[in-house]
Amino acid sequence: MTDLYKQRPFVWSLFAAFALISLYMLGVRTLVPPDEGRYAEMAREMFTSGDWITTRLNGIKYFEKPPLQTWMNALSFAVFGLGDWQARLWTGLCGIGGVLFTAYTAGRVFNQRIGLYAGLVLGSSFYWIACSQIDSLDMGLSGMMTIVLCALLLAQRDGASALENRRSMLLCWAAMALSVLSKGLIGLMLPGGILVAYTIVTLQWRLWTRLHLVKGLLLFLVVAAPWFIAVAVNNPEQPAFFFIHEHWDRFFKTEHHREQVWYVFFVLTAVGMVPWLGMLAHSLLLGARRAPGVAAHAFRPRLMLLVWAVFIILFFTKSNSKLPGYILPVFPALAMLVALQLDAGSRAVRVAGAALMALVGVALLATVPFMPGMAGRAGELALYQAYQPWVLAAGVVAVVAGVLAIVSVRTLAQTGRDLFVVLLAVAGFATTNLMMAGFEPIGRARAGADLLPAIQAELTADTTLYSVGTYEQSMTFYLRRTVTLVDYTDEFSFGLQQQPQLAIPKVEEFVARWRSDAAAGRRNLAFIREDIYAALLAQGVPMRLVARDARRIVVSNR
Repeated sequence: MTDLYKQRPFVWSLFAAFALISLYMLGVRTLVPPDEGRYAEMAREMFTSGDWITTRLNGIKYFEKPPLQTWMNALSFAVFGLGDWQARLWTGLCGIGGVLFTAYTAGRVFNQRIGLYAGLVLGSSFYWIACSQIDSLDMGLSGMMTIVLCALLLAQRDGASALENRRSMLLCWAAMALSVLSKGLIGLMLPGGILVAYTIVTLQWRLWTRLHLVKGLLLFLVVAAPWFIAVAVNNPEQPAFFFIHEHWDRFFKTEHHREQVWYVFFVLTAVGMVPWLGMLAHSLLLGARRAPGVAAHAFRPRLMLLVWAVFIILFFTKSNSKLPGYILPVFPALAMLVALQLDAGSRAVRVAGAALMALVGVALLATVPFMPGMAGRAGELALYQAYQPWVLAAGVVAVVAGVLAIVSVRTLAQTGRDLFVVLLAVAGFATTNLMMAGFEPIGRARAGADLLPAIQAELTADTTLYSVGTYEQSMTFYLRRTVTLVDYTDEFSFGLQQQPQLAIPKVEEFVARWRSDAAAGRRNLAFIREDIYAALLAQGVPMRLVARDARRIVVSNR
């Protein structure tokens, strides 16, 4: 039988199915707060206001992150209209593009089989697939960082011509600039630190002469600098907040309250690599070894992949701010290392990897009976019960695929290796998508989507909408309007220092306006925190309950 990687119709059909399903999955879930609602709303406000320089959230200046994802989401809204899948389109395309570019690069740097394996591994890794369906900045950054990594490998590989080296390095520099526009200086600091670390390990100082530093830096500035200049001209307060508070303070201080145990990223990497976790340790060891026949002074792509992954994990392990998405850029490098192991590794390693996948399925099946106990709020029991069949299906897929993969290794020779990889990839992809799709009832409840009809029935063009002691990240997007914050700052703290007139600092001032508008016949609605609601009821403040669920209360002054 012909090796599967040589069957182009099969390979492209597999990729087409992956891309189409991935795009379809962008629209099956409600935008879950806080991140998805936040970044969708920022793009909606940019799209409706026409201001593509000053980023805002709820009408308030919001400078925590650069604008690339907001631009792309606003562009998606301009072309396709407002909606859930439109808000996720950029991250979805970054996920799909990352898989395609990783496969292409591995095929050029190593060989075609490894290229196919690398694409299959990345395109089925739990973390990569899940994050590509979430409207957050991490996949946007990771998509650009994947281009940085792949372009660097293509530029420095043995056999690359002078023209290939120059073109690939310029692409690398442009991608670094887009990485900076995605999430800040981390887009430059990480690749720079990785290059320094690789050079120290290998003593290959000559590599720096092949980076096209002058042309590259000029291109980097041409791409990255215009927005930073424009936003600083329009908002002189932005540079200090962005570069000091959002970089230095976030890394070295704990004021963002995002501390985690030191080993959290090691655990997340392991979980994120399912269904390939069983091959991960051997893959890392393979990356540390010099490939046969490679001279001491030659570029070592396997080692570069290892340094890339290890450096990023250790870098964020040192940070005092630890969020799960930070390590997403390591997965393309790990996918290529796993692909190398799948190509060169023994049957025993593949059998162990398949067995671990089957065990993951068993763990999912064992979790199903306990899922109702995960409900943390009143009324959520039914949501977790609705999620049970999806997790059950995911567990069955994982178990069956793990067993079939073991059979393929034991009964088939060369074709069995290709079939093994395809089986595990399809299983990982299907398992992740089942769990993501089944989460919709829970995500819908977290967003408060079921309350929207009751709220929209009360809203008119001149209704004032307040948010008292809270901020509903997804509601502003779905209601297509901002709210007046009351007694709430949190992430708006810096913006409200610049624009204090956009919020009401004290509940007492809000109550005075609420009563005055009620007396004058002006309609007000308010999202209100439960304890504040109870206190105002006790004070006799006129409030008619419009809608309520386990997470939020909506009231009217009429």
